[in-house]
Amino acid sequence: MGFQLAIDCTDPDRLVPFWAAALDYRPQDPPQGHATWRDYYVSVGVPEEELGDGDCADRLVDPAGAGPAIWFQVVPEKKTLKNRLHVDLMVGGGRTVPVAERRVRVDAKVAELVGLGATVLNTHDGEASDHYGVTMADPEGNEFCVA
Repeated sequence: MGFQLAIDCTDPDRLVPFWAAALDYRPQDPPQGHATWRDYYVSVGVPEEELGDGDCADRLVDPAGAGPAIWFQVVPEKKTLKNRLHVDLMVGGGRTVPVAERRVRVDAKVAELVGLGATVLNTHDGEASDHYGVTMADPEGNEFCVA
């Protein structure tokens, strides 16, 4: 059984490049026989008014094939509440890496993501628990963590 992660959004053209960079993913090619995702969606009967202005490049895949595919599903409403599911970007290397080195790695990724439109929400620096991480929001406000 396979699965994909679906993320509700209002603007996949904004989130696809952000999450591609954040996860080292790439946009998924449209199905064979279609030049763009828009062409594919039109061919299966999706009404034009549901497709927006872009080419509908609304999917990401892990180039290594290890992670799940991600679909950015357009919904009319904006995000209003805290996520019940979120992504953890594990860039620090885990607790076998000294916390000072994890801070450097995490802070570098945080700076990169802020440059792409993310916002820092909270820093978790548990000296007693040997933990360091940062809670962030993507350009549409979806929370995720970098640790």
